[in-house]
Amino acid sequence: MKILIADDEQLARARLKRLLGAMKGVELVGEATNGAEVLELVRAGGIDVVLLDIQMPKLTGVEAVAAWPANGPFVIFCTAHAEHAVEAFERGVVDYLLKPVEGARLEKALERAKQRESRDKFAGAVKAVQLTRLAITTRQGVVLVDPSSVTHATLEDELVTVFTTADKYLTDFTLQELHERVPSMERVHRRALLNLNAVAKLEPLETGGYTARTAGGHAVEVSRQSARELRKRLGLRKAPGDEE
Repeated sequence: MKILIADDEQLARARLKRLLGAMKGVELVGEATNGAEVLELVRAGGIDVVLLDIQMPKLTGVEAVAAWPANGPFVIFCTAHAEHAVEAFERGVVDYLLKPVEGARLEKALERAKQRESRDKFAGAVKAVQLTRLAITTRQGVVLVDPSSVTHATLEDELVTVFTTADKYLTDFTLQELHERVPSMERVHRRALLNLNAVAKLEPLETGGYTARTAGGHAVEVSRQSARELRKRLGLRKAPGDEE
């Protein structure tokens, strides 16, 4: 079992290293001191379990998990405050260790991490967190966005830009991945997603599609096929060529 320790306190990391060193079948593969480092190491792969502190610089442990990659490693929270460990997870979904961590308790948590049921529940909990917090990696760090604030997203030159009511962000999400993270958005074009709640005006196109204008003044192309579905959704009169 390959383990990453993530804690900004040197003494806490040293204690965990000492406890792991006395156990069989475990390998310490790295250490991180803040949330951004955790994500970088986790995305590189080769980790089974992260012993994750909750209160860390840049990103808290819970915020880091909001940006967890698909099929990312299991998390065991390490915290001095028990109430923090269940901030975004249902009771029993993810294990947590109270500081100072005891060897017997750590061994029990690692055994739990091997169980398929625990990992399945953890994956479900991560997905639930990501539906409430959209984590977007930028050059300045990870930005956590309220999914309901996302108005649309477009693909240009192989890069997806996410637009919110207040800002816009380049992201390494594909449109499909973004659609899965923000199911309130509709696929209105092969190069665009749109939150219908953000639409202020629909301008017809000769192609049978629309140009959707958001409340913020942005234009989003709606394909002819998507326009048909949109008219059904909005209860609009059918256009010539629409199927019965």
